[in-house]
This record gives sequence, structure tokens and C-alpha cells, in this order.
Amino acid sequence: MAIYALGDVEPSIDPSAFVHPDAVVIGRVSIGPNSSVWPGAVLRGDYGEIRVGARTSIQDGTVVHATAECPTLIGDDCVVGHLAHLEGCVIANGALVGSNSVVLHEVHVGEGATVAAGAVVRNRTTVPPGALALGVPAVVREGLSNPADITDGAALYVTNTARYRAELRRLD
Repeated sequence: MAIYALGDVEPSIDPSAFVHPDAVVIGRVSIGPNSSVWPGAVLRGDYGEIRVGARTSIQDGTVVHATAECPTLIGDDCVVGHLAHLEGCVIANGALVGSNSVVLHEVHVGEGATVAAGAVVRNRTTVPPGALALGVPAVVREGLSNPADITDGAALYVTNTARYRAELRRLD
């Protein structure tokens, strides 16, 4: 797996977390218990802090970055879909960030909220708990997220992590 220190700053990865061999983790990044980082994902903590909570999946092709002023903080039991881009934002516990979406600086996605696939959430936007943000630029619709589905998705990736630990093998 491609895990890099940057100067004296090393990532902190819980032993129960799964980082796929084709993911890249650099610098000031912490990954919590039973979380997963999938192929092609890049978590680059060169300018600021990136923190991934427990039981959270960072799926294939996702880019997570931060600035010195805006860390990227992703809570527990979150699902971050394929090809998402998160930069300098806060994703609260139990939230979902859909595939191919962009969540920018100083955005706060509340607990149990959903950023729809393909949405672009502009700087300093708040997505309240349980709300849905969709469109380009994203429009927030209160009460339209389904937190139970997010919980199920997060649990599925914890199970998938165990499968990959047991069964993944490289074929040349």
C-alpha cells in the first residue's frame, strides 16, 4: 500500500482499518477503526489535516485534500462514494457523500445528511442534519435524506473490509 510520510508527518491508521494497496495516503491523515480506503483513492494531508472516523468508507477514485485553514473531517459511519472530491469540509457522523460529487471549503454536511451523486456543494454551505443536497450548484432540501440507508451502506463496507482482508490476493 502507498502510505507516505511527508517530512516528519506520518499518517495514523488504526490497525483494524483497511487501506487497499492501490490507494495513496500521504502526511497528516488519520483513519479510524474499521474504516476503509478503496483502490485509486487519494488522501493527501500535505497542507492540512484529514481525519476519517470509525466505520467510514472512502470509495474508489475519491480525492480528499485539505488546506492549512480548512481541515477535512469525516465522521463515523459515513459513506463517501466513488470519485468524490472533498476539500476543507466537515462531514458529520452517518452522512453520505454521493459518487462524483464535490464538497468544497468550509462546507458542513450534517449528521445523517446526503450529498447526492454529481452534486457540487459550494464553499461555506451548510447541509443540515437529515437534509439532501443535489444539483450543480447544490440545492439543499431538508428532511429528504434516508439515514437508515446510510447506516446500512456503512455496515456493508465494514463487512466488505473483512472479506478483502481474508480473500484479496494479487495475480501477476
